[in-house]
Amino acid sequence: MYAVYTCSSRVGRLPVAAVGRPMQIRNSLLVFALFASFALAQNPPAKRPMTFEDMMAMKRLGETAVSPDGKWLAYSVTTVDLARNSKTPELWLQAIAGGEPMKIGVAQPGDGGPQFSADGKRILFTSSRDGSQQVWTADFDPATGATSNAKKLTSISTEADNAHWSHDGSFVVFTSAVYPDCPAISFEDAGGDKCNADKDKAAADSKVKAQIFTALLYRHWNHYTGPKRSHLFLVQVDTGKLRDLTPADPHDVPPFSLEGGGGFDISPDSKELAFTENPDPVPAISTSAQIWTLDLTNPAAKPAKISTSAGGNFNPAYSPDGKYIAWLSQARPGYESDRFRLWLYDRTAKTGKDLLPGFDNWVDEFAWGGNSKELLFASGTNGESPIYTANLSGLSFELDHNGEFGDLHPIRAGALVAARVTVEAPPEVLNLDYSNTVDSEGGYDVHIRHVDSKESTVTHLNDSLLAQLDLPKMESFWFTTKDGTKEQGFLIRPPAFDPNKKYPVKFLIHGGPQGAWDDSWSYRWNAELFAANGYVVVMINPGGSTGYGQTFVDRVNGDWGGKPFTDLMSGLDYAEQHYPFIDKNRECALGASYGGYMANWVLGHTDRFKCIVSHDGMFNAESAFGSTEEDWFNQWEFKGNPWDYYGKPDAENPFRKWSPSLSAKNFKTPTLVVHGQLDYRLDVSEGFQLFDTLQLLHVPSEMLYFPDEGHWVLKPQNSQLWYKTVNAWVDKWTKDSGQ
Repeated sequence: MYAVYTCSSRVGRLPVAAVGRPMQIRNSLLVFALFASFALAQNPPAKRPMTFEDMMAMKRLGETAVSPDGKWLAYSVTTVDLARNSKTPELWLQAIAGGEPMKIGVAQPGDGGPQFSADGKRILFTSSRDGSQQVWTADFDPATGATSNAKKLTSISTEADNAHWSHDGSFVVFTSAVYPDCPAISFEDAGGDKCNADKDKAAADSKVKAQIFTALLYRHWNHYTGPKRSHLFLVQVDTGKLRDLTPADPHDVPPFSLEGGGGFDISPDSKELAFTENPDPVPAISTSAQIWTLDLTNPAAKPAKISTSAGGNFNPAYSPDGKYIAWLSQARPGYESDRFRLWLYDRTAKTGKDLLPGFDNWVDEFAWGGNSKELLFASGTNGESPIYTANLSGLSFELDHNGEFGDLHPIRAGALVAARVTVEAPPEVLNLDYSNTVDSEGGYDVHIRHVDSKESTVTHLNDSLLAQLDLPKMESFWFTTKDGTKEQGFLIRPPAFDPNKKYPVKFLIHGGPQGAWDDSWSYRWNAELFAANGYVVVMINPGGSTGYGQTFVDRVNGDWGGKPFTDLMSGLDYAEQHYPFIDKNRECALGASYGGYMANWVLGHTDRFKCIVSHDGMFNAESAFGSTEEDWFNQWEFKGNPWDYYGKPDAENPFRKWSPSLSAKNFKTPTLVVHGQLDYRLDVSEGFQLFDTLQLLHVPSEMLYFPDEGHWVLKPQNSQLWYKTVNAWVDKWTKDSGQ
């Protein structure tokens, strides 16, 4: 590019003597241009490190839907406008076999939740185009992909979300948050909707914003729950008739979920609904969501519970032939990180079973195959999240692909559409064909068989931008901990890596604690972006991490600062010993949530790091117990309540034994504290306590405080400040150390 630009610039400054020789000059220029083009073809432009602005310019894949004939993909794409500090989703349509994407004609920016009707002739979506979010429908031409005749289906004052077609196309089920003490909202009686509208208006108009709490859970993650509860509604497509399917219910249907979604499904004959609800009177100490069914043909019918597990049960889905309902099930109550099993319920026999009793990892999501004889599911495994299939007898195999998969849509026997994300690229939609698989294990007598399948990319949201960026491959390594456990770590080298140089290290600690680093993209903690300004990024999956069996997940229970800490240090020791380009004298530890807790624990238990970044971390386990909103979590992880241990030695009290605050006298490492005011999972007071302690101990420290963010920093310009502040803090203590 430089040569071509130089040539062009010279043309504007031709010497006077050359003006009389235009043909000769043009010929010379032609030869030069051809030479430059040849040079570019042989030596494509060098790739560059990714910047924060690059990451914000990337298109973000959202919800996906596939037409019944398997030919069309509808999907949401969110565009970030950094200057306006905004994110805007739009709905797109694309032929799965290939072709250019096109915007769904009747949709507008901000629309979402696309879904095709079972006959493939209509599409629904949610839209706020008239001022409140409602369900809309439009006609769809499966031959051309054209949409037309958009109509608003609902006009409920409390708005609508999570809309799903019935299989016969006659009605739609959706969720809406209502006041349970108001009359049930129905088509025949407008009083219920008016009651809700009046209450909302009164709350908005009131000068007094105080609330009276009478029970737990009064706030959750980033909002106060208030008096409203999520209910399920049914609306007739032709008449607009509406009815509340869970009237006067004081519980949320479905229960709160970080992943969102409605947590319900409609039977193939459109006569029954299966949904998720936690009926326990104190939801703050319970994870025992249950599966219920409701007869939709009888307005007087009451829900019937069909799940039997004392733990959590989520996301029921009917088999296409209607014989079964599958869902995700946990065995142990109160433990949100128990193994998620794939549960199969026989509707006729009214019996259920764990479909894969020998499968020890979590089933993250699943979908029925069209023949009702197999289910496809994704599961985190050794830093990846591949797709598996399982038949009704429990035999399963793994499709041989890298990355993390989700949004599974079977389109025919042996083929599906799914989204895949890797650490090097945000999600794209793939078409996978496993109809002619080859068994790489050489037999059918094993529980899990690995097979090869063909893939083709359907969407290309960020190809042109990613082609410009130097995004190093993530490397995996295995090491042995002090107690002999084999564990996995990952490493990313900096762009333009020079093996003869020594590089500083960003040591990332994941949250959860039942989480994992894996081959996945993130906009909040992007490993490639952390490496981009000249760092080696090291990530360890210590005890408690998912993807290595439930026993490994349970390794962290009641031992927060014990084995997981020594696991992390053992992993970093291994990386230092086996990667000679690591400068062990210039390392910084960074973590958020449980990773923030561990950063605080590291602060009091080792001086090996030049700096620390603690984001939304627990500092004082006793105060965190009283200021969080999911009490079941701390009750499980710390084996009870703080008052259960009063009068006992600290060594016998998990709330004190594993509290970073009690090691404050050892704090020496420069620390950046980050916390958001709206974080109700780990209250902002935890960050304030840590910063206060560091300042009084004269430990070099700063605090980045967000008054408008919760547990995660989500607003684009806030995210920009976060990365700028964090990277500047790490640079200050590592790059300028002179080591």
